[in-house]
Amino acid sequence: MKNLKIGVINLGCAKNLVDAEILLGKLKAGGAKLVSDPQEADIIVINTCGFIEPAKVEAIETILDLSERKKVIVMGCLVNRYKEELQKEIPEVMAYFGTESWDEVVGFLGLEAREKSRRLLATPKSYAYLKISEGCNRLCSFCAIPSIRGRHRSKSMEELIDEARYLADQGVKELCIVSQDTTYYGRDLYGKGQLVKLLQELQKIDGIEWIRLLYLYPTEMQELLEFMPYSEKVLPYFDIPLQHVSSQVLRSMRRGYDEVFVRDLIERINLKVPGAVLRTTFIVGYPTETEEDYRRLLNFISEGYFHWIGVFTYSPEEGTHAYSLGDPIPKEKKERRKEELLKVQERISANKNQELIGKELQILIDGFDNEFGYVPIGRAYLHAPEVDGLVYVETERELKPGDMVRVRINQVGGYDLGGTEVGG
Repeated sequence: MKNLKIGVINLGCAKNLVDAEILLGKLKAGGAKLVSDPQEADIIVINTCGFIEPAKVEAIETILDLSERKKVIVMGCLVNRYKEELQKEIPEVMAYFGTESWDEVVGFLGLEAREKSRRLLATPKSYAYLKISEGCNRLCSFCAIPSIRGRHRSKSMEELIDEARYLADQGVKELCIVSQDTTYYGRDLYGKGQLVKLLQELQKIDGIEWIRLLYLYPTEMQELLEFMPYSEKVLPYFDIPLQHVSSQVLRSMRRGYDEVFVRDLIERINLKVPGAVLRTTFIVGYPTETEEDYRRLLNFISEGYFHWIGVFTYSPEEGTHAYSLGDPIPKEKKERRKEELLKVQERISANKNQELIGKELQILIDGFDNEFGYVPIGRAYLHAPEVDGLVYVETERELKPGDMVRVRINQVGGYDLGGTEVGG
């Protein structure tokens, strides 16, 4: 099976992308030839997401489309949830594997299994995701992740430091720390949270300039807030999925906090960490969400605390506590609520961007925008990869991914910024 041409398609979140990168590394080490064009592939491996309804629909449509034309292997979250149903409904797929089944896939393909292999990065050279744990111990009523991914399992600090050094050797400048529950890191291995200790070690690594924290649980922030103002590499960027602000909805969601706590947390962040950037996600259309609850959320967002938000419409997921509550809010109403929230936030984000006109920001170059003649594009500390805005850089010299440049902001276009390199 050597020289087998294999294409890997990843669906879903950054955590899934890390899984796909691990698979790519193992396939390459085993002798496979990796191709980016599905038309060139002998076999396509689809790494699926099965978290919410839109993700499941996307995965099924991708499987059906490709399995008509190519030999296909399916792995990931969707298989963990629905393997028997998938085997029955889409039997033309060669094989189904769950999450973390990289070695099984390699063996199925008849490739040589190597004991040690490194991830093959699918991100631009400038940044990479560092997944510090797997699974989740939370009991949020709407979430199927614990049943899909299992209980929380931290990677050892030694393993993560070794991986981060490898990434730095590849030219990576920004580490984006990801997991299902980043603030829970270390409790299972070390008896107490060790996220700050891990960050202290990671920031010692030469070549790593930025460390960005994603998926922070709201109730576990205190030690982090004491540490972040004194770190030169951990960015003042807070990705905290709040899910709602109504105390009634939060209680039904089993989140473990209420509106008073949320407001106090935001106040503490802004007090402790000057220049803090806040990103969050909300769910609209949860079964117990009343019109009053929704208006409370709308008004809360209108107060302008957040630079960026994501909004999801609730979908009932089998095996979750909230599944028994049904799905009483019509899809059309959920969509209207979602669009209204996003429209409000769009104005807030635009206003925050306007305040950056004339300011100088450090920009990490990710690549180029071919539409405008290979204009360098990158991100400031307030932009997480893939989900926030971009910065278009005007410069007289040739830049490459991974370069860090000083840029004076002089344009705003929607969520994006434009500026001129200073001293280039």
